[in-house]
Amino acid sequence: MSKVYATGKRKTAIAKVWLKPGSGKMAINGQSLDEWLGGLDLLKKRVMQPLMLTKQEQSVDIIATTKGGGVSAQADAVRHGISKALVIYDNEFRAILKPQGLLTRDARVVERKKYGKKKARRSPQFSKR
Repeated sequence: MSKVYATGKRKTAIAKVWLKPGSGKMAINGQSLDEWLGGLDLLKKRVMQPLMLTKQEQSVDIIATTKGGGVSAQADAVRHGISKALVIYDNEFRAILKPQGLLTRDARVVERKKYGKKKARRSPQFSKR
């Protein structure tokens, strides 16, 4: 099978993920996972979660580019993209990834600010006099 493409999203971060059969190499924004996330081990585990569950760590190569959001949101977007790409790569992985909630786009985004408020919901302090 040739390259498989999927898009992952979280908050305002977007990840374009290409997955192909290989030896387990991972490049995100032209860097390895360790270079990209540095010492953030929890985020590294979250990015690798779909590969661990499907036991594909050493059998697929991943190339991803991310845009927007922060490091954490980008990591979650890459995880979402990898999950979607794995299902396209082999539909049997859907039964493993779906119950873990890895194919669901996390729809929580920042609420917009309303006029007359200091933030989305915070009102100005009340003054009696």
